[in-house]
Amino acid sequence: MGFSDLLEQVGSTGRFQIVHVTLLSTPILMLASHNLLQNFVAAVPPHYCSAHSNLSQSQLSPEEALRITVPQDHRGKLHRCQRYVVPQWHLLDKNGTSNLRNEGNSVDDLDADLQGCIDGWTYNMADRSSTIISDWHLVCDQHSLKQMGQTIYMGGVLVGAFLFGSLADKYGRRILLLMSYLLMAVSGTCAAFSPSFPLFCFFRFGCGMALSGIALNSLSLILEWIPTHVRTVVGTMTGYCYTLGQLILALMAYYIRDWRWLTLAVSLPFYVFFLYAWWFHESARWLALKNKPDRAIKGLKSVAKFNGRCDEGEKIDIKMLQESMKNELSMSKGSYTALDLFRTPYMRISTVCLAAAWLSTSFAYYGLSMDLQKFGVDIYLIQVIFGAVDIPAKIIIAVTMSYIGRRPSQSAALIIAGVTILINLLVPYDQQTLRTSLAVVGKGCLAASFVCCYLYTGELYPTIIRQNGMGLVSSMARVGAMVAPMVRLTGDYIPWLPGLIYGGAPILSGVAVIFLPETLGTPLPDTIQDVEERGSGKRSKMSPKETIILEDTGANLLKPVA
Repeated sequence: MGFSDLLEQVGSTGRFQIVHVTLLSTPILMLASHNLLQNFVAAVPPHYCSAHSNLSQSQLSPEEALRITVPQDHRGKLHRCQRYVVPQWHLLDKNGTSNLRNEGNSVDDLDADLQGCIDGWTYNMADRSSTIISDWHLVCDQHSLKQMGQTIYMGGVLVGAFLFGSLADKYGRRILLLMSYLLMAVSGTCAAFSPSFPLFCFFRFGCGMALSGIALNSLSLILEWIPTHVRTVVGTMTGYCYTLGQLILALMAYYIRDWRWLTLAVSLPFYVFFLYAWWFHESARWLALKNKPDRAIKGLKSVAKFNGRCDEGEKIDIKMLQESMKNELSMSKGSYTALDLFRTPYMRISTVCLAAAWLSTSFAYYGLSMDLQKFGVDIYLIQVIFGAVDIPAKIIIAVTMSYIGRRPSQSAALIIAGVTILINLLVPYDQQTLRTSLAVVGKGCLAASFVCCYLYTGELYPTIIRQNGMGLVSSMARVGAMVAPMVRLTGDYIPWLPGLIYGGAPILSGVAVIFLPETLGTPLPDTIQDVEERGSGKRSKMSPKETIILEDTGANLLKPVA
């Protein structure tokens, strides 16, 4: 008898499981809103230097004031960060000769006559009523702070993964999930009312930590309270909650144009989630492994009662619970560390190649997803398109992994994504439809790559150290997400360099994946020795029991991208 048999005994997929999964999945809808919030709260509005103070009392129209105050850049557009030292009144000549002469000038021709925006900036807020850019003037010399803000948020995601992951194993999933909901609600609320950019970044760091805690513990509670045969389906549905959340963000941002109210709107629901989360049951599996059988039995009986199976629940006792957990308890014996991921040749190859795949996938994913303005398309429309493309992408990769294999699917997704990003470097900026189409294909491939990463990693690592391996390589994804915004700053010096890096990284990792073994239809390894034998060519066909174990692993297929 296994623990899954106990779950079947107390109701399998009864009322409790349906309500439990629904309540746990609902907050995942809002995780995408926080992950991609930067696209809207930090949107850069058109801006230029404010006119000289002595023009404030003049009778000039706004267009005339701009003409004599702000020069044109090398593209013939108003310069965003410089103005004339003194108003160029001659540009108002009625005969237009001065205007024609000025239109042919670049900023370089007028360096001696220019200065910075010492009187501040004027913003065109036609699209958003306010952003952190316009409120705190994060433009010109301060423009790098926009990317720094997203990097700090992703740093919170990384820290939260380590902190909440380890604490959940020690203190339980439920209490850490409650803390994460409250942290997200409070941090998001404080970020919405932050009086300064440093405080905004501080509270966004807290939001990032909370996001990791919610994602990790929600999925653990979902998967540990449902039977094996439905885990893949439930895991898939949970993953699509994140995809749907991207569409919800676009809708909310369209109707809420002020960044403070938008930040508050995506944070307030977590107060509700915090309140109803007190109903959640702690994982009976975790309680049993932590030598708390009484609480585990109490939880199982409560579930049985909720599912209308009181009689079956009353039959569960400590002896039955210990018998069901025999295999898990034996597997938990022994001590393994992250160093064991590098001690032997094939473990080392797997870890290095998987780390490269995770890092480059996340790096390129957020490089594309976090700067939607560069495509020159309506930001709300492209957010919807970028979210919707995940739906067919995840279906296609699931099919190719099942029929073609994990290795070619992973490699192809990465290489195609990288190639589309590089091709976009050659497309003229004014061909917005083609540029957007290529970006959508690339983003879809990267979303598919994430799907493959979860399953492939679970199949490559042995049971005794699978969690350590998953933790290490998935942390590389968060490192990639942190680095991605900062790489965009290299475009200030070499405009095409960010695209080259974003496109080159997945191509290189896609090539590295070729050195990994194929796992389609092969047994799941239990020990490091199994991995070494598989790497040297000793393989056997997957047994029926391992097929069930693989279904457990596949439950993470469409896990939210954090």
